[in-house]
Amino acid sequence: MAWDEWEQLKAHAAEQQSTRMRLNQLPADGGGGGAGAGAGGDLVVNQDDLGAVGHEANLLYHDVKSQADIAAGPGGGATPQAATTLKSHGFQTGGALATTVEVWSSQVNSVLQACAHISDHLDYTQKRHAEDDAKIGAVLRGSDGSTVSVSQLDEYFK
Repeated sequence: MAWDEWEQLKAHAAEQQSTRMRLNQLPADGGGGGAGAGAGGDLVVNQDDLGAVGHEANLLYHDVKSQADIAAGPGGGATPQAATTLKSHGFQTGGALATTVEVWSSQVNSVLQACAHISDHLDYTQKRHAEDDAKIGAVLRGSDGSTVSVSQLDEYFK
């Protein structure tokens, strides 16, 4: 695709978009409510979903760490050792392979850090949501002691 063609496509797409702001909301008839909405329009967050994603990130972290051939640890993996051996015997391929190992190790470490961050963050988020729910539940009670739903709270703002 030529640059001019790309610029034309971008200009055409910009012309097609409306310049007014649109807010997502329920239709006036009160319909709507997808999989994330419970009865009466209350938002439902399933804590198990957060835990499942965090768990999968943790599993991926351990799988990648155990199976990736990286230049970490004593002696490194098989590829770093091959690079060292080739270089010691005067092969230029050894230097190129060492550079490849360096880049590969950097990329693998980035993936490992991302997986650890996702897992840790979702564990924290799950815990924090549970704490927030408990605090809010203790404060928001109806006259009969039952919890006040989001749809009931919404009535106060109309």
